Amino acid sequence: MLFETVLGGLTLALGAGARAVPSPLEVFKRDHTAGTVISKCSRPGVLALAYDDGPYQFTSSLVDTLDAAGVKGTFFFTGTLYGCIYNQAAAVKKAYESGHQVASHTWTHPHMGSMSASQIQAEMEKVEQAMVNIFGRKPQYVRPPYLETGGSFLSVMRQMNYTVITNDVDAGDWNNQSPQQSEQRFQQAGAGGNGHIPLMHETYSGTVTTLTNWLIDWAKTNNLEIVTVAECLDDAEGMYKEGTFEPNGQNSC
Repeated sequence: MLFETVLGGLTLALGAGARAVPSPLEVFKRDHTAGTVISKCSRPGVLALAYDDGPYQFTSSLVDTLDAAGVKGTFFFTGTLYGCIYNQAAAVKKAYESGHQVASHTWTHPHMGSMSASQIQAEMEKVEQAMVNIFGRKPQYVRPPYLETGGSFLSVMRQMNYTVITNDVDAGDWNNQSPQQSEQRFQQAGAGGNGHIPLMHETYSGTVTTLTNWLIDWAKTNNLEIVTVAECLDDAEGMYKEGTFEPNGQNSC
């Protein structure tokens, strides 16, 4: 009875808006809101493979590895960290068209906590436009560089309706941890409880090859389903912003 009452109230409230909105059932399911930091999956039995700092020279081969295993991952792409995103447009589009989640890691990978609201918004809008130009969608999810969420960042993310992701397992690849040392971190975190959202980087060959293949096997051994970050939050339909967006013809940074 309570469930029906909640749904009924949401239906009335949402029906008042003129623009397209998620169904009341989807709103009821989601336990996260824009501008709120999420570090872990909301359900057990899953593992979200999430890679930062691309697109990079390994992006296409990483997509191939995930596809061959029949699993989906999440790519938090930047605009200019390792060269211009447009120079890797084919790999970005390949990740999207293969069904992986493509999300934002900002345009220049700055320290967002020390930036003004307008600067933060510009960082996000440049990534949005690049993704519209490359594959026609705007990302709904963001992982802030250095996992920094201070200053004006979260308030701007609320205004721009972004789902903010950090992590609950750090592979440590950015800190010279070997794939074997990273594997130990996952083993220590364990396969119980709600699923993990790890911090990993597709810019390290050991992560792309050794660690990723180990995680695929580790997940199978522990009966974990490998999913996108959005899927691990019961938000499979919310990877991208709703609406139709126009490319601006730009193909350079």
